[in-house]
Amino acid sequence: MTDTMSGAEFEQWFGRLLAASGFRDVTVVGGAGDRGADVTAIAPDGRRVVVQCKRQHLGNRVGSAAIQRFAGTCHRVHHGDLCMIVTNGWFTNGDGARLAHELGIALVDRRLLEVWAYTRRPPPALAGR
Repeated sequence: MTDTMSGAEFEQWFGRLLAASGFRDVTVVGGAGDRGADVTAIAPDGRRVVVQCKRQHLGNRVGSAAIQRFAGTCHRVHHGDLCMIVTNGWFTNGDGARLAHELGIALVDRRLLEVWAYTRRPPPALAGR
């Protein structure tokens, strides 16, 4: 379903998923000038959530450059406690995942997103402290 959405539709859809999963104050910010914050929210445990949505064509993968750009704004500009990149596709293998872990960026790929959408429960690593 997400494969046929535009980037803006994917952001709106993910915002609705956050709300259905118990996140509050969900705001879809995406667009020009968003500085990498497509969606913001408050997690059930009170953390400020900043999300970058990457709606990809299935052959494309989200790489370390996108992770680096988001890391540069999520914590310092948007004051995110939980920074997350969500994609309907996949992340590149190797350095990107290691970098995200080092920088405190949660990565939600197609597999995790499908389970989340079906259960309305975020992946355990995002559910709370």
